[in-house]
Amino acid sequence: MDSNNLKYSEAQMQIRKSISEVFQAFIDPEITKHFWFTNSSGKLEVGKPVSWTWEMYNFSTEVIATEILKNKKISIDWFTADLPTKVDFEFKPLKDGTTFVKIKHYDFNKIGDELIEALKDSTGGFTIVLAGLKAYLEHNIELNLIADKFPKEIAQHGN
Repeated sequence: MDSNNLKYSEAQMQIRKSISEVFQAFIDPEITKHFWFTNSSGKLEVGKPVSWTWEMYNFSTEVIATEILKNKKISIDWFTADLPTKVDFEFKPLKDGTTFVKIKHYDFNKIGDELIEALKDSTGGFTIVLAGLKAYLEHNIELNLIADKFPKEIAQHGN
């Protein structure tokens, strides 16, 4: 097996809403801000740079959609201090009218323990995103999972 095949994180979740509603939740920042980032410079469109902001952490990043297949897939380049990584959001309709979402994050520019930490952070982060999405779309509840992951008191004083 090629070791590059192991250099990705993955999170997945069934969301009990139609595929069009779930897909739109990732395209439209007016929906996304209820379960992930707090601000966006615009909707995802292929080739258009978009800035995502997490105000509680005073952090922003740029993403560029490289592929959007309506109700099937969204691929983005995610720009950080390192080289960009890639994220694929895949949407599969289930027979009961619900949607299975899989998020795959890859092309990390790290090795060894740094790669392991990046994969753990990514897997945990995207799992929280999907849990927040589920709560918001299915029950109209904003769980504040992203904001509560690193409360200021803990972040300022360490673990």
